[in-house]
Amino acid sequence: MLKNPRRVLAAAGAALISLSVLGAGLVVGTMPTASAAVSTASTTYPVTIKAANGSITISSKPTAIVSLSPTATEMLYAIGAGSQVKAVDSYSDFPKNAPITKLNAYQPNVEAIVAYKPDLVIVSGDTTGLTAQLAKLGIPTLSDPAATDLAQEYQQFDELGQATGHVAQAAAEVAKIKAQIARIVKATPKTGTQSYYWELEQDYYSVTSSTFIGQVLDLLHLHSIADAAKGAAASGGYPQLSAEYIIKANPKFIFLADTLCCGQTAKKVDKRPGWSTITAVKDGNIVPLNDDIASRWGPRIVMLLQDVANAVTKADKH
Repeated sequence: MLKNPRRVLAAAGAALISLSVLGAGLVVGTMPTASAAVSTASTTYPVTIKAANGSITISSKPTAIVSLSPTATEMLYAIGAGSQVKAVDSYSDFPKNAPITKLNAYQPNVEAIVAYKPDLVIVSGDTTGLTAQLAKLGIPTLSDPAATDLAQEYQQFDELGQATGHVAQAAAEVAKIKAQIARIVKATPKTGTQSYYWELEQDYYSVTSSTFIGQVLDLLHLHSIADAAKGAAASGGYPQLSAEYIIKANPKFIFLADTLCCGQTAKKVDKRPGWSTITAVKDGNIVPLNDDIASRWGPRIVMLLQDVANAVTKADKH
């Protein structure tokens, strides 16, 4: 069981998406496109947005946004809406000038949220009935759950742009991300499909190639050893592997997305019983990552892809 809250969004992403999307009468994998997601062609208020939690009407340009999603917080600042953000949850630690508070995104307290007098609340999922409670108080809630692919990430930028009055900035940010991703992919050596083990925590929770992260890494022709694990599909793409399974699968790369939460390092991995026989360990292809960047699907996804691309390039030179 994943213990660190920073990993919950990554490992439970599929479950959150299912709950919020099904509740809105949509089907996972067929989310509306960016152009179809908004029922008005301009930022004239009121504006109605078809989000994961249904049609959300925002009466006027929000000036007191409460973000309970670290990814949404990063997106808001990336599109120039930072000055409209009044409070963010305790895990929204980027950018550094975000008004971080003690608000708990996983167990939200309605009274604590309302104390900030928000005119828009943004969440990444709602399993506690927060949306309904805030609706009774006349506060709109926009849900942008863990993205299943890059297209959904881009859609969420569009939704936030419409909601905050920064449509052009949101479109420019998406265009920039697409261009950066294309540049990284083009510059990375084409070495054929290579395997990897993506570590969410040291108890061997991982990701399959069907997840958001898996699809991003697929751009560099990398596939996850977790794809063939028993129960991979039932887990929503986030199965718990075993040391024996990982050793036998013998991945070319090991990506550590548990360096901050759990203090994992290449040296610690090298000392794990039996792991010295793994190709990634023998060849020095253990790649430490920033947990927060690795568990979010916002503008810094480019930084994550670059880190992975650097590892692939380095391995290709040896």
